[in-house]
Amino acid sequence: MVRRSSTLALASVIAVGAVLAPPLQEAPARAAVKAPFKAAAGCEQELVYGSPAKELPKQLWPQERLNFTDVWEHTRGKGVKVAVVDSGVDTSHPQLRGHVRAYDVTRSGLTDCVGHGTAVAGVIGAADMRDRGVPFVGVAPEAEIISIKMAVKASGNQSGWAAQAIKKAVDLGAKVINISSQSPDLPDLRQAVHYAQQRDVVIVSVAGNLTDQTKQTPQKAYPASYPGVISVGALSKDGTLAGFSNTVTPVTVTAPGQSVVSTWPRNSYKLDDGTSLAAPYVAGTAALIRAFNPKLNYQQVKHRIETTADGAQAQGTGSGVVNPLRAVTTVGTGGGAAAAPAAGVQRVSIDQPAPEDRFGRNMALAIAAAALAIAAAVGVAAMVIPASRRRP
Repeated sequence: MVRRSSTLALASVIAVGAVLAPPLQEAPARAAVKAPFKAAAGCEQELVYGSPAKELPKQLWPQERLNFTDVWEHTRGKGVKVAVVDSGVDTSHPQLRGHVRAYDVTRSGLTDCVGHGTAVAGVIGAADMRDRGVPFVGVAPEAEIISIKMAVKASGNQSGWAAQAIKKAVDLGAKVINISSQSPDLPDLRQAVHYAQQRDVVIVSVAGNLTDQTKQTPQKAYPASYPGVISVGALSKDGTLAGFSNTVTPVTVTAPGQSVVSTWPRNSYKLDDGTSLAAPYVAGTAALIRAFNPKLNYQQVKHRIETTADGAQAQGTGSGVVNPLRAVTTVGTGGGAAAAPAAGVQRVSIDQPAPEDRFGRNMALAIAAAALAIAAAVGVAAMVIPASRRRP
């Protein structure tokens, strides 16, 4: 992980994912002789091939686990701008085409030379194309995605790109920012997060990845560890915390981060692992909340995501697994007045313990005391009366 640059160590996170991720399926023999995809001009590395839509599994476990399509009868995120502060986005991908605006702070061009940003954007807002045989969908398909390119490769990134990208996203009107990368605590990064929060922007970031292969020393990841930032750990397919998910970083909630399928450059798809793929599920949920409850501020959105999560299991899981439907429709967990429900919408509430019935309790105690007194009197009478009858 790059430690001497204020640019987030995005490429190191990507490298971890590349080591862990299994392929979608066994590659055909002819694929072995293909030359790797040469990225466009301005990219200094080669990008691996993804898989075509026809090779995607019919059932995708993150979608089944989170069941976020149930929220779509209420909102699909329309009107909310979500910034993907990452490696850029392939805006020509069929599931992203037409609702991504792209910007670049690296001066290397808009092309996603790494693929990571395209994958993150897909989890957040890939269009629903299930009627065309594509099973993968994004959490908030009607949200507007703003791609802010701030990473190009593992080393050589200019100092300040991440902070610049966050501020750029805020100035462009983003109400949610996803930054699926990790960094040390740096002054310009801290200031950029403060700048966003002052302008009521939800920031979602990663707890970070730690594996035996990278030999990293466990430590807090930033911006996830800053106050008010929603920090996301990775959930594995068996429902437990993924082994690579950093438990040193304070975690708000978890989301699927193992064997996650998403969009990839060149109109393809890729399966990968990492907290960097868990965070966009939560960013998409934040977009749904802000679309349906526009009066909630960024702190109330975070609070709502925390209080509606599906129960913590262990260290590093925070409040539990993000629950999009409960987060959007639950009343009274925003830390303030919630927006009135739309016509025809039935919202659910978190069960609360019944209020203590002090009157009933006191009455019961009084009755019990009276009963004891009567019993005592009867007992005394039973002993005294026979004795009096025996007197001469």
